[in-house]
Amino acid sequence: CRATQLQVLEKNFESKSIVRFLLFIIDTIEQSSVGSLFIWLGCFHFNASFLFVCFVRSASHSTVDPDELRKFQSLANKWWDEQGEFAALHAMNDLRVPFIRDNLLNVHRARHPGKPLAGLKILDVGCGGGLLTEPLGRLGAKVLGIDPVENSIGTAQLHSSFDPDLCERVSYQVCTLEELSGGEDEGAGHFDAVVASEVVEHLADLETFAFCCSQVLKPGGSLFITTINKTNLSYVLGIVVAEQLLRIVPNGTHDWEKFVSPVDLECLLESHGFSVQSVKGMLYNPLSGAWSWTDSTAINYALHAVKVRKQAEDSSLHPEDHTIETRS
Repeated sequence: CRATQLQVLEKNFESKSIVRFLLFIIDTIEQSSVGSLFIWLGCFHFNASFLFVCFVRSASHSTVDPDELRKFQSLANKWWDEQGEFAALHAMNDLRVPFIRDNLLNVHRARHPGKPLAGLKILDVGCGGGLLTEPLGRLGAKVLGIDPVENSIGTAQLHSSFDPDLCERVSYQVCTLEELSGGEDEGAGHFDAVVASEVVEHLADLETFAFCCSQVLKPGGSLFITTINKTNLSYVLGIVVAEQLLRIVPNGTHDWEKFVSPVDLECLLESHGFSVQSVKGMLYNPLSGAWSWTDSTAINYALHAVKVRKQAEDSSLHPEDHTIETRS
């Protein structure tokens, strides 16, 4: 019976997540074949109404979760250890940097040999130690990295100081997205692109996040997000396997309840004036330590959205100016 199963599992496993996972396996095996189990794991998604209920956060008007703040404070000096806790993020640059670069080049027509993103202003939200901020700066963009963890910003500033090529293009600031969006110097309509890579699954309020992204972007500006889908497979691989079994990332790094599906994220962004241009699945191979693109978005995915121009702004342009070029 269920009570006996629970008693045996709790006696042998301290982690409630593992107990929950094993009970799920037992239930599925009892109801179907083992083969059906893996098909069900990979293909089943919660229905949209349930996802929407889970997705809605309290109207805190702050993107910062204090628990997440403490978590990353303890890891602030480990950002640039390529074999450490952030090894998977270092490897992800092989996908996310070209994804950002190529989509921006499709939007902005000017070409700068050697520095393809020259002339663009990019905001890196939740930049941590600057793992993504620096390569975007090396592509020629002027990049501002923001993070509420002061020690992470200190790590980012120290690391970038060793590269003279970054001094004039990369800067950092200890603040939240909502604090920045309310400012005058780097506030409303200032950026050509906003990047939030492996960030939204750690936020307290996605409504505030989406609103502030729209605020800081120029009309026609791009928003790039990489995050984790909310599926059974993402729970199994992203938490049970990656955190508790293989220790790819520190235990407790992710909360499955904060994961969001591409569908729900697209609906949220569209309600704040964005048009989603593309969504691509991403897959991490723990054996090779490499990322690759995949047709499936069941675990990780990358999203590119564009802030839609208001009709009044569009009508004021000449016909030959009706592109998404926004640089001043």
